[in-house]
Amino acid sequence: SFVQYAARDGRNIPAYFTLPRQAEPGRKLPLVVLVHGGPWARGARWEWQDEVQFLASRGYAVLQPNFRGSGGYGRSFIDRGRHQWGRAMQDDLTDGVKWAVAQGIADPERVAIYGASYGGYASLIGVMLTPELYACAVNYVGASDLEITFKQRGEDEWRFGKDFSYQREWVGPTREYRDETSPLNLV
Repeated sequence: SFVQYAARDGRNIPAYFTLPRQAEPGRKLPLVVLVHGGPWARGARWEWQDEVQFLASRGYAVLQPNFRGSGGYGRSFIDRGRHQWGRAMQDDLTDGVKWAVAQGIADPERVAIYGASYGGYASLIGVMLTPELYACAVNYVGASDLEITFKQRGEDEWRFGKDFSYQREWVGPTREYRDETSPLNLV
């Protein structure tokens, strides 16, 4: 179902929340926070998603937040993700877990975070910044080093020209800023 929860700064975060069919009322469930890639990509949406249904069929509740920086909610929502990797974008995920726990649905001792690409990065940085929140994390092809990741991509020069740097314009303006939320530096 479609839900919204309040981030710590009061912003409403849209999300999809899937419960297993066999969920018993009042029983706290293990939770998987499924973080979409991009991060600017349109993330969770109302449609069949085999990955979500697989997890729900195994007894997991699944939260799919469209954190700030996600596509599909207007340009200003995307722009709020600028320079927020491991910062406000991650806080939106953390606040989603806290919402699910406060609703009495999620078991705070059995929360996992999982994703690919940006979602994999968010999984890594999530267990590093808030280790008390997650029992485990799964990173599938996510960045673990915010410097080498974008150097290997050629700074998007092939797509936007020599003046554009996704790394500087969206991830963080300086290496020092990016290093603060680069999982490699927090191990």
